[in-house]
Amino acid sequence: MDYKVIVTEDAETDMECFINYLLFEKKNDQAASNLIDDFEAAIVTLTHAAESFKVCENQHLMELGYRRINFKSHRYFMLYRVEEDKVYVDNIFHELQDYENRLI
Repeated sequence: MDYKVIVTEDAETDMECFINYLLFEKKNDQAASNLIDDFEAAIVTLTHAAESFKVCENQHLMELGYRRINFKSHRYFMLYRVEEDKVYVDNIFHELQDYENRLI
């Protein structure tokens, strides 16, 4: 089954912050471009295999049905929910962020 992936406004804002950091703080256009490519690849993977990733281990996130997909080449990941044939990407985090406490 293929899923329709919906990137929420919060996730779009997260991604914009990471891209802006790479572009304006680090002044690294290539890194920003690579991150966008990695983001798009994760979206394609979710389109075909969203339910193949395990549910988060944090009890609260588990109860909300969150799953995690890591970017292939970067230290970022998406938290998402599957509802019928739709995937909702709610947030994007860097692996060093305290995402569990941000969402609780």
